[in-house]
Amino acid sequence: MKDFLLRLFFSAVLGCAAFSPALPAATKKPPLKPVNINTATSEELQQVPGIGPATAEKILLMRKSYGAFKSVDDLLAIKGLGKKRLEKMRKYLTVSKAAGGKQTPKNPHPPAAEVEAPPR
Repeated sequence: MKDFLLRLFFSAVLGCAAFSPALPAATKKPPLKPVNINTATSEELQQVPGIGPATAEKILLMRKSYGAFKSVDDLLAIKGLGKKRLEKMRKYLTVSKAAGGKQTPKNPHPPAAEVEAPPR
């Protein structure tokens, strides 16, 4: 009888836990405007549905290793991030030049008229 009561008790406890979890499920509010994957921090990336801490770190590591992303599709190179998942995230992501990034000037050398001639 004691075993039966213990089983009944644990079944009830486990059954209730399945319907009312102790920790509420975290619902992520999507960002109000698209997140720039070339400038975003880990915290900013994690605002995007489908991006958690691990994926955010992979994005930052890829950006650091290979430079600025040219397209949101570049994220497909990240292991574990496939086409379906990317399509769900796409509307929350954008790509533009990295702020403060190195920009190569079109003409790094001043015109000859601005260069002082060496003394004779």
